Amino acid sequence: MKLSKTVAAIAALLLIAGLALPSVAQNGTMTPYSRYGYGILRDRATSTQRSMGGVGYAMQSGRQINAMNPASYAAIDSLTFLFDMGIDLTALWQSETDSEGAKISDNNFGGGLDYATMQFPIGRRMGMSVGLVPFSSVGYSFGDNISNGLASRQGSGSINELYAGIAANIFKGFYVGVDFSYMFGTILNDSYAIVGTTGSQAIFQKELKIRDWNMTAGIQYGFNPSPGHRLTFGLTYRPGKTLLGDAATYYYVENLSSPETHDAHKLRHNYSIPDTWGAGINYRIGPKWMFEGDFTYQPWADAKFRGFDGDENTHNFANRWKAAAGAQFVPNYRGGYGKRMSYRLGAYYNRDYLIVLGNNVREYGVSMGVGFPVPTFKTTVNLGLEWKHRQASPQALIKEDYLNITIGINFNEMWFRQSKIY
Repeated sequence: MKLSKTVAAIAALLLIAGLALPSVAQNGTMTPYSRYGYGILRDRATSTQRSMGGVGYAMQSGRQINAMNPASYAAIDSLTFLFDMGIDLTALWQSETDSEGAKISDNNFGGGLDYATMQFPIGRRMGMSVGLVPFSSVGYSFGDNISNGLASRQGSGSINELYAGIAANIFKGFYVGVDFSYMFGTILNDSYAIVGTTGSQAIFQKELKIRDWNMTAGIQYGFNPSPGHRLTFGLTYRPGKTLLGDAATYYYVENLSSPETHDAHKLRHNYSIPDTWGAGINYRIGPKWMFEGDFTYQPWADAKFRGFDGDENTHNFANRWKAAAGAQFVPNYRGGYGKRMSYRLGAYYNRDYLIVLGNNVREYGVSMGVGFPVPTFKTTVNLGLEWKHRQASPQALIKEDYLNITIGINFNEMWFRQSKIY
């Protein structure tokens, strides 16, 4: 019974992943900063975790999936099956000051599928998770007037990860896990030129296509310093590596068919991602309170990014670090409906890996959310609200303010209960 249910669960996730891929490609990223490097990075946080500032390295729960640390997969009841799917809706306000001192502003809206994950036990002390999560995303569009026409730039695409991980509870309080992921996606950066007198059009399309494998390892250790209190430490490591795939520039002119191919090259030894270290401390007070603080570090300054012939800007990166903190409060898991709701709050600061025109990109944000239990079921609908600000420093360049609404549906079912025959 358990084996057939597990196979069915994996098959269902693969089916959902196949159906979801077009939606993932239509990500909600809408910033010119994403035209640099691999775009805007993501951290595998679910809607629940984003409501808490994006924490999760030390988080353990039999009710929520935590793809940030694979060691958490073993912290699941032997009868439980979890499925979590998230949608992200974004409103963006942008402003900048041009060379003449005039202020320019704009606003955009977007959204789409954020992630789809599932988790289930494969033994008394072991658990497994399978999922589709974003690694990075690109999305922007802006234009300029030129002497004899118009010029515009557009970017789109994403890098996603389809992962499968396993974890075990080695001894009391100590968990270890690993997951392997298939990284895939295509990033497009297009430059359009339209001549005003003739209406002829030319397009330069820079395509970066990634098809590669990676892995993440994690450990968690928790103990009770006093009755009703639980302290857990978490650590994750993801090795850096050169990426596999292809890149090229395609030149379309006039009828926009039969493009010319230029600067075709392999990603291997030309593009890479760095090591990723994540550490967190989680503190629980009974079933009501949970607090966590996380820190992420990636030495992007050592990463390679060849770019394309004729690129206007150099591809230099900065070492990235992010600090986040969050809390959750549940008045009474067995009380009335309002008391069974989960209330969450969080904040973070991110020094990004992007360097734009010699300026570091930084962002910070605050978040809050509520988990609504579905009556008569263990399923929870998680609603989150996040505000974040992004700009470069020391020169501000473009200032961006985001309002994100995240909706996650966390299904919690008893799939592995042994049926009785009377």
